[in-house]
Amino acid sequence: MVRSLCFSLLRNEVFMTLGKKFLINVIGLLGRTLFATLRLQLEDHSRFTVAPPNLPVIIAFWHNRILAITLAFLRKYPARRRGIFVLASPSRDGEILTAVMATFHVGTIRGSSSRRGSQALLELTTKLRQGFDIAVTPDGPRGPRYYLHPGLLFLASATGAPILPIHVHFSHAITLRSWDGFRIPLPFSRVEVVIAPYETLAKGSREKVLEAERVRIETLLKNEAD
Repeated sequence: MVRSLCFSLLRNEVFMTLGKKFLINVIGLLGRTLFATLRLQLEDHSRFTVAPPNLPVIIAFWHNRILAITLAFLRKYPARRRGIFVLASPSRDGEILTAVMATFHVGTIRGSSSRRGSQALLELTTKLRQGFDIAVTPDGPRGPRYYLHPGLLFLASATGAPILPIHVHFSHAITLRSWDGFRIPLPFSRVEVVIAPYETLAKGSREKVLEAERVRIETLLKNEAD
């Protein structure tokens, strides 16, 4: 009986693993198929895609624009860069996102403000010091929508890495009924990606300075949000 129970549990675990892999492969295939139809219009005011700096950067954009940023990464991310890591939630959704990002050759670090926050910040800092770029959704993974959590500022101040704000507009998109109003561009629509000039914080900035910068950069991103 014990043997039968163990076999049943093992079979269920294998089934769940295969089901998850199938789902991830389907998501990746659908994503690439959709991306192939989209028209990307890029404005690069920082010249990051043509003349990137010799130091890593922190790419910042709102959570509901993840698909557009992935599209821009696949088409325009400079080949000579070392690579990019994104911050993903330690939840089950974050696990799926991690696997999907891997199909696009993007690394992930798991953590949020409520779980593994300090450990994730340490790992992000380590990746920046190793020369990798970091992509952060400062209102994720749970919101509020378009609220810039201070972790982005702490990371920039601790490492001296410049922040690269990115704005996205869709000509036609579906807006999901999620906390962030996640946007899915419709096939054959236009995706406008604007890379703003770099924002740089002094190393070891004080709390009042960081809060002022937090509000300023949040406003900068909000002005282009909808």
